[in-house]
Amino acid sequence: MSLTPTKSTELLIDGQLVPGSGGAFDVINPATEEVIGQAAEATAADLDAAIEAARRAFDTTDWSRDHAFRARCLRQLRDALKGHTEELRELTVAEVGCPVFLTHGPQLDGPIDDLGYFADLAENYEWTTDLGVAKPMGIKNHREIRSEAVGVVGAITPWNFPHQINFAKIGPALAAGCTVVLKPAPDTPWCAALVGKVIAEETDIPPGVINIVTSTDHGLGAQLTTDPRVDLVTFTGSTETGRKVMAAAAPSLKKVFLELGGKSAFIVLDDADLATACSMAAFNVVTHAGQGCAITTRLLVPRDKLFTATELTRDALAGLAAGDPTASGTICGPLVSARQRERVEEYLQIAVAEGGTIECGGGRPADQERGYFISPTLISGLSNSARVAQEEIFGPVLVIMAHDGDDDAIAIANDSPYGLSGQVWGTDPARIDRVVSGVRTGTMGINGGIWYAADVPFGGYKQSGIGREMGVAGFAEYLETKSVARPA
Repeated sequence: MSLTPTKSTELLIDGQLVPGSGGAFDVINPATEEVIGQAAEATAADLDAAIEAARRAFDTTDWSRDHAFRARCLRQLRDALKGHTEELRELTVAEVGCPVFLTHGPQLDGPIDDLGYFADLAENYEWTTDLGVAKPMGIKNHREIRSEAVGVVGAITPWNFPHQINFAKIGPALAAGCTVVLKPAPDTPWCAALVGKVIAEETDIPPGVINIVTSTDHGLGAQLTTDPRVDLVTFTGSTETGRKVMAAAAPSLKKVFLELGGKSAFIVLDDADLATACSMAAFNVVTHAGQGCAITTRLLVPRDKLFTATELTRDALAGLAAGDPTASGTICGPLVSARQRERVEEYLQIAVAEGGTIECGGGRPADQERGYFISPTLISGLSNSARVAQEEIFGPVLVIMAHDGDDDAIAIANDSPYGLSGQVWGTDPARIDRVVSGVRTGTMGINGGIWYAADVPFGGYKQSGIGREMGVAGFAEYLETKSVARPA
C-alpha cells in the first residue's frame, strides 16, 4: 500500500474509507506555497455518522472490556506505521513544513513508538483495586475500585506537531477502552487521514472504534463539544479556543481536558555558563519556527549580564537562519500558513510600537522568495508587561529581559496567564531546585534537561490547560472510577 496522496485522501468512518460529502480542500506546502494535493472535506452529516459509529462501537462491543485485544491492536498499528515511516516522513515535512530532523523525534518516529507504551498500559494497568473488608454501618462488606473507559472521546488537534498530538490522544484513549472521533486541524489533514488508511487496511481495530474526520469547517469541532453522545472532549490549541470548548461542553457536563498555550521562561542564573545558555535559548525558540506551546520564548538573564547575553543570543540566532525543511541541517523551517505568518508579523509591529528593539530578524528573510518564512528574531528593551512578553506568538521570536536575582526571576516567570513549561540554567543545585519549585509550570528543564517522553505527564498550570497528556496521568484522563461493594 502506498500512502502518497495523489488527489484526495478519505475519511475513516465506521471502519470504512469514504469521501467527504463536502468534496475536498487543498493541502498547501508551507515551504513553497504550492498546492500539493487534497484532503476530504467532511460535513456535519459526516461527523454525525462518525459520532454514531463511535457510540455504537462503545455500547455494543467488547472493545472496552478486552484489554489484551486493545493492546494487540495498538502494537499492530505501531508496527504497520513503521512499515510506512519514510513515506510518512516525506509527507509530514511537505504538509507541516517541519524540518526533517524533527521527524526522527517528536514529529513522527517518537509518537509511533509511543503507541507501544500505551499498549503496555492497556495490558498491565491495575484495572481493579481491592480495598479489603470493612463494616460500614455495621455490615461486613468487601469493597473494590474499578477503572472503566469513559466512553466516546472527541479529540480536536492542532497542526504544529500533528502526529505527536494525535497519537497522544488516540493512544491512551484506545488503550483505556474508549472509542474516538478525531478532528485534526485543516492545515495538516494528511497526517491524520493517512493514519486512518493504515488503520482501515492493516489493523484489526474494529469498525467505529476510531473515526477520523478532516474538514476546514471549525464548526465540526464545536459539534463534537456539544453532542450528548460524546462523553469526553480533549482539545489541544490556543487558550482562547480552549475557553470556547469548555463553555460549549458545559451544558452536557461532559468531561473536558485541555492542553493550551504557553509563554514559558528560560531563566539564566548568575552562576550559569552564559554562552551555552544563550545558545540553547536561541536553538529552542527557532525549533520548528517556534511553533510549539512549550517552547521557551522569554529569556531572563541577570541584569549585569544583559548586554553580553543580548550579543550572544543575537549571534546564535544569526547562525540559525530559516531555510528549506527538507535539508538535514535546517532547524527553523517555515510557519504553517500565510495566516500564521501574518500573525507573527503583526506581533513584530506591536513590539516596535511598544518601544522594543529588533536585535536581529524582524521579518521575512531576503533569501526566501516563497514560503511562509520568518527570520529568527530577538527583541530587547521591553518589560514583562509588553504584549510580546505576555501573549503567545507561535513563531521564532524571543524576548530578552533582565532579572534582579533568583526571586525576581521567579516572579517574572510567574507573571503570566500561562504556566506550561520553562528552563533554568545554573550550577548550584539548591538554587536551581528552589527556582524549579517556585515557577508555577507543569514542566521544567534543568540545564537543557528534556522532560518529553511517553511516560511523562505533560500539561500546564493556570490558563495553560486542565489535566495532563501522556504518562499514567494522561491515560487516567480517559477513565471513570466505579466503587463496588458486596457482602463479605
